[in-house]
Amino acid sequence: MEITTGPATVTDMLLAQAGRIQPGLCLALGGEPGAWDDGGVPPGRGSAEPLWRAIAVFRFAGLGYAVLLVVINRIHYSRPDWAWAVIAVMTAWTVVTTMAYARPDRRTPRLLGADLAVTAGLLLSTSGLQYPAAMRAGVMPVTAIWVAGPVLAWAVQHGRRAGTVAALILSGCDFLLRRGDIAVVLNGVVLLLLAGVVVGHLARLAAEVETERQHLAGIEAASRERERLARDIHDSVLQVLALVQRRGAEAGGAAAELGRLAGQQEAALRALVGTAPAVSAAGDVDLRSMLLPIGSEQVTVSVPAQPVRLHKSAADELTSAIRAALDNVRRHCGERARAGCWSRTSRAWSP
Repeated sequence: MEITTGPATVTDMLLAQAGRIQPGLCLALGGEPGAWDDGGVPPGRGSAEPLWRAIAVFRFAGLGYAVLLVVINRIHYSRPDWAWAVIAVMTAWTVVTTMAYARPDRRTPRLLGADLAVTAGLLLSTSGLQYPAAMRAGVMPVTAIWVAGPVLAWAVQHGRRAGTVAALILSGCDFLLRRGDIAVVLNGVVLLLLAGVVVGHLARLAAEVETERQHLAGIEAASRERERLARDIHDSVLQVLALVQRRGAEAGGAAAELGRLAGQQEAALRALVGTAPAVSAAGDVDLRSMLLPIGSEQVTVSVPAQPVRLHKSAADELTSAIRAALDNVRRHCGERARAGCWSRTSRAWSP
């Protein structure tokens, strides 16, 4: 016969026991996800924090390298005093962005856009600081590698495409500075594009890994909660239902029907608090964990000792078909009719 939850008796008793369920486990226990949805920090946001700290370190390292290049290439600057003024602005902006990006709520498109605009302006200021011959000779701009900071920030916050767009914008500014040396410009373009694409890809992978980790942690917590509920309910509700089933069968008549319903409620409740079938990385489940809850006083379920792996969708369809077949047995052969369900693997059938 098909196992159903039947009247609201089991639901009421389960809710009484489930009052101590920890928040966030409702979906794993079969509830509505909306009621327990956190709606706070987006998935994977915490996993990007090490990348933001790395960007801050890169900005200060790039700033130090820019200072070193200004000292080394001072003969190529027509206005060295203004070059040091630009370095001072770069230092101040590095401190501002480091402090602003330290808080996730401040990483807005407005701040990211301002970061890109300020960096592009400082890069273009090189045209008024260096001699034209120096730029044609391949001398690095006053910003040097510090210019890649906004590219990394856009890539971490919004992914590879945003990092690529930011890299193209700064590469266009670099092209305006050194149109005479295409080889040097292309070298900078390639490096900026690689930085945007690779870092954006790493940020996306980190977000996916964090989401998967949270999902697995939720499944583990739900399993522990199911085990706790099963222990609590086993000592109270399940024993009462089993007692009602036995006494009803002994008394006969209307009490026997009440006992039969109690047996159905007991089986349904055991299936509800049982461990949910674990889905592997390939998307398959052990069919045994889905068939065993079908067993009852009238239904015998026999499964092999070794796991029977099937894809989750196929296992769901097969379980539904078995339940429908058992329901037909109950309808056409009577409530007392006995039925069996046997699961075998191909190896078990081989001679």
